[in-house]
Amino acid sequence: MKHKKNLAVTALVLALTGCNQQTNSMSEPVAAETKTTSRTILQLLDDAQHTADTAVKIKTSGAQVTNNDNILNIVFNSEQNLYSGVTFTPDTPWDWSQFKDFNIAFELANPGQHSVQVYLDISDIDGANYTRTVNVPIGDFHTYYAKLDGHDLATPDGDESVELNFTSGLRSNPATWQSDETQFISMWGKKNLNLKGITKISLSVQSALHDKALQIKSIDLRTNPEFDTEFLTHIVDKFGQNAKQDFAYKVDSEAELIEDKKQEAQQLLSQRPAERSRFGGWAQGPKLEGTGYFRTAKHNGKWSLVDPDGYLYLATGLDIIRLANSTTLTGYDFDQSLFKSANESGLTPEDSKGLNRVNKEALPSRFVASQVRKDLFEWLPSYDEPMGKHYGYRKSAHSGPLAHGETYSFYSANLERKYGQNNSDYMQKWREVTLKRMITWGFTSLGNWTDPSYYDNQQVPYFANGWIIGDFKTVSSGNDFWGAMPDVFDPHFAERANITVENVAKEVKNSPWAVGVFIDNEKSFGRPDSVQSHYGIVINTLGRDAATVPTKAEFSRLMKQKYTDINQLNQVWHLNLASWEEFDKGVKVDVKNNDQLADFSIMLTAYADKYFSVVDAAMDKHLPNHLYLGARFPDWGMPIEVVRASAKHVDVISFNAYKEGIKPKKWEFLSEFDKPTIIGEFHVGALDSGLFHPGLIHASNQQDRAKMYTDYMRSVFDNPYFIGAHWFQYIDSPITGRAYDGENYNVGFITVTDRPYTEMVEAAKTVNNEMYERRFKK
Repeated sequence: MKHKKNLAVTALVLALTGCNQQTNSMSEPVAAETKTTSRTILQLLDDAQHTADTAVKIKTSGAQVTNNDNILNIVFNSEQNLYSGVTFTPDTPWDWSQFKDFNIAFELANPGQHSVQVYLDISDIDGANYTRTVNVPIGDFHTYYAKLDGHDLATPDGDESVELNFTSGLRSNPATWQSDETQFISMWGKKNLNLKGITKISLSVQSALHDKALQIKSIDLRTNPEFDTEFLTHIVDKFGQNAKQDFAYKVDSEAELIEDKKQEAQQLLSQRPAERSRFGGWAQGPKLEGTGYFRTAKHNGKWSLVDPDGYLYLATGLDIIRLANSTTLTGYDFDQSLFKSANESGLTPEDSKGLNRVNKEALPSRFVASQVRKDLFEWLPSYDEPMGKHYGYRKSAHSGPLAHGETYSFYSANLERKYGQNNSDYMQKWREVTLKRMITWGFTSLGNWTDPSYYDNQQVPYFANGWIIGDFKTVSSGNDFWGAMPDVFDPHFAERANITVENVAKEVKNSPWAVGVFIDNEKSFGRPDSVQSHYGIVINTLGRDAATVPTKAEFSRLMKQKYTDINQLNQVWHLNLASWEEFDKGVKVDVKNNDQLADFSIMLTAYADKYFSVVDAAMDKHLPNHLYLGARFPDWGMPIEVVRASAKHVDVISFNAYKEGIKPKKWEFLSEFDKPTIIGEFHVGALDSGLFHPGLIHASNQQDRAKMYTDYMRSVFDNPYFIGAHWFQYIDSPITGRAYDGENYNVGFITVTDRPYTEMVEAAKTVNNEMYERRFKK
């Protein structure tokens, strides 16, 4: 039995072995796609408690597996497949319930030419699954582990009501013991699986641009080392950085911030190079008709934007150029009864606003609401000292241990330290530097959720946004990730849409520098997990009363129009309704057949068409000169009926795609619409930043991150439908998680101390410099 460096003695081992006496050797690869073989490669050894001579089936999908000297070699055919993976399934579920406080560890090597983000999925007999992921850099064997029981997996009373966060409020915690190994990053799912029956373990590569390779030397179950009870204590220094780890971009003093400012000032440009138009368009390319505003056009079979002066224009830039998402919960709260009732405009969600400072009357009631959160910080200022102005408040949170509480913005404080000498207006200095950065780095636009204070800059075009908020009625998809869906047939929804777009128009002021407008974001129109989740809005709304739910009333009207007689619907849907009145009151439906699904499709299409037509009408009324850019579909919420409906009404279809790039096969459906398309969000992060979570897509380090950014952007420019992509986001997430939902990702082009990641900047310069020639001359 093998021992691991700096870790406790292994409790039991799942050892990779050659095949047993009864099976063939693995000299030939397992066929790709969905073939299943019964080669025993995992064997639970006799540890006096547990014996297992259990055969394990290997199921591959888009991958090839060979066994060479007891090392399992996996080639992921991920360039041609959206999903490439290998799944280990025992003949009977593994029972690990007698083991406490343990982890599963993989010795992995990467013999390939690209780093590998590998997803680890472990499932149990209850159907629950826990997904984690890690980046395996090119090179020799290293150990990667994932806790299965104990330490920070323990939750009070087993509460896992929010699957994304730990009880600390972070999406990923620091390690609970020190070692030279790497912990798999928590993503989503049930953290505490039913250990009485583990049904499968999967390793996969998803939506990658290149083929990938891994080698597995061992898979061990091991006892956890001693729990470091201080693993969350004083992990953040006064600059908002990792206090316990050194890394390349770490700031050690305020003097360094001042020196950064001086050095960067010598490198920044104030105007674009001659080969670019004043808007960032291709001044050396063909000149089309200039209308004075941004528009779309198809040039030589490829979609493009056209800038107000008539030059071809591709949109590149960064999202979240604002302070609203820079705050983190401190662990303090106030007596809610002392809060003044807010004068809400009803146009902007709280997490999209600024610091939202608490009123003075409530300050004396400040108390510790979470000792764990409070203890994260080495330093927090008092309210009456200069750095105290960077406190704020959140009245509600999407996820995490606190429903509301005090916040602090270390980034805002660092801006004052850096740009606020001699009582200078540090926010204005920051805006000036940011605009020069965008020009110097070659970006052509400011992405979504840019602070409106940038709208009059007259140097860099921007994308505006609005939210439809109000007390209109709602419906549910059954999985409303960011919130309930609007009842689009409620007349009040159209009223609020008009108010929203009218307000955006007041901010934009008919400016030619506004490229277009996104309205709403990542709406839960339906998920691809199953037919039921795809048509969740329909299925859930059918169960409600048409007398009080306008969308249900419309669904009823459509079905009455199609079937006339309730018995005809009964026959197709396998129901036994006495009348249409019973249907109107609410009916529970199961998916029975394709004819029924066709009806669900009709209703989902009607819902989506109403949503986009309402917003489109508001745009025509209040912003007729500007592009309507849709609602930015997440790749987990883009039912084809909804995308098809949007294509009828928007000028540009928008998606948020957190993948390694734009794979042509996945996006073939765009040919049906032949519309220009934009990526509203994507990112890549790494663990060498001092943060505890890279983000949704992982690189091995900052240089690899820059390479993956370059690959993604080039895949965008090589697709004839895409007219650009915006990176999410300008600034790294707070190391202790943004106040709204705990995201603590290395996703910035700059750190919390306003230091640009040089590797990312150089990659952006290259990409932005080459994009027009690559797009239109290739």
